[in-house]
Amino acid sequence: MRGLEVPDDAPIVLAVSGGADSVALLRGAAHLVASGRRAWRLTVAHLDHQLRPESAVDADAVRDMAAALHLPFEIGRTDVGALATAERRSIEEAGREARYRFLATVAGDEGWVATAHTLDDSVETVLLNLLRGSGLGGVGGIPARRGRIVRPLLRARRDELRTVLDQAGIAYRDDPSNTDPAYLRNRVRAELLPMLESLRPGAIEAIGRFAALAADDDALLDDVAAIERSRRTGADGIDWRDPPGRAIGRRVLRQAIGEPAPNAERIEALLVAAETGRGGAVIELGGGRRATIRDRRIRIGE
Repeated sequence: MRGLEVPDDAPIVLAVSGGADSVALLRGAAHLVASGRRAWRLTVAHLDHQLRPESAVDADAVRDMAAALHLPFEIGRTDVGALATAERRSIEEAGREARYRFLATVAGDEGWVATAHTLDDSVETVLLNLLRGSGLGGVGGIPARRGRIVRPLLRARRDELRTVLDQAGIAYRDDPSNTDPAYLRNRVRAELLPMLESLRPGAIEAIGRFAALAADDDALLDDVAAIERSRRTGADGIDWRDPPGRAIGRRVLRQAIGEPAPNAERIEALLVAAETGRGGAVIELGGGRRATIRDRRIRIGE
């Protein structure tokens, strides 16, 4: 349970799907509390995505796990399939957003959220982002902490956790959607990761180390860009008369635009237009936002 560095008496919401990783998280955190090593106030939370007929059985299984450990249990239900259709997003993206919204609601303003992401999950994310053409920010893997969300199993391998549970006779649920080849992540998990390990034993750990280094570099560049953005921003927009290097320039623009972040093509179009000084150029940024360039100054608004 390395990395669960939160105040000793903090309320922590454990995200438990019923799979091996989340059951390992649940049992590990509960053991630390029961043994007196920590005084966390634990709550087990489960979101039923309603994507499979047996999802209600998974929810009941997690409820029973919480009851066996005398822990409070919170359940949410979201039709993720309908949500994905309505928002024109993938099932995976819609499910992730729904989970974090639910967990944040359960945690409230003072609570923390712990998820069971492993090293394997982080490496899969790195590879998926590389396949999508991501920059440095996308290859830093899954962060161990983001705000009040912590991921204490991020250095553990998925197979290691399963082995520990199996040896202890601790039951968990297997979600068949995790092996469905229709999802690219599952193919990366089932095909690409084993191939990389066969080519270079220890490849997963090596990619994990690369991701940690990339995350540190990315954070440093963001800090530099924040200083540069502050220096350049005035009442009449962002001064681009003496453009910074492109690596910092892209980050300055992303920070100025904010969320939701525009795609790389729009950032690049804005960067080129600003550098060439095209007076009156207008770049659509998505979400009803646009950037206007005039006198080598960039103004961002609706």
